[in-house]
Amino acid sequence: MFTASCHCGAINIEMDEKPESLTRCTCSICHRLGAQWAYYTRRQVRVSGLARSGSAYLWGDKSIEFYHCKNCGCATHYESVEKNNDSRIAVNTRMMRPEDIAGIPLRTFDGADTWEFLE
Repeated sequence: MFTASCHCGAINIEMDEKPESLTRCTCSICHRLGAQWAYYTRRQVRVSGLARSGSAYLWGDKSIEFYHCKNCGCATHYESVEKNNDSRIAVNTRMMRPEDIAGIPLRTFDGADTWEFLE
């Protein structure tokens, strides 16, 4: 089991496994959030505390919900508005302990322009 939580601990996320890679996206919202993402399918992730302390933000074509904690403001994850077991969920790895993600390869995705990885 692999875990993440917002700063105040109101939102907790459990993943079945350690991510294979981390992604830094350069799109406008990811840049402003300062997020670094690990991708999973919805069936691999369990989120608790969201109903009580979470808030979602939709923009653009409104296909992705970005969640943050209403208490401490931390951006915890985003997910597709389509809620099925195979839909993607991205967990902000800045909510994980640094030692838990040390050594995992970091990739940069050019979400601001080319929509390609920059390696």
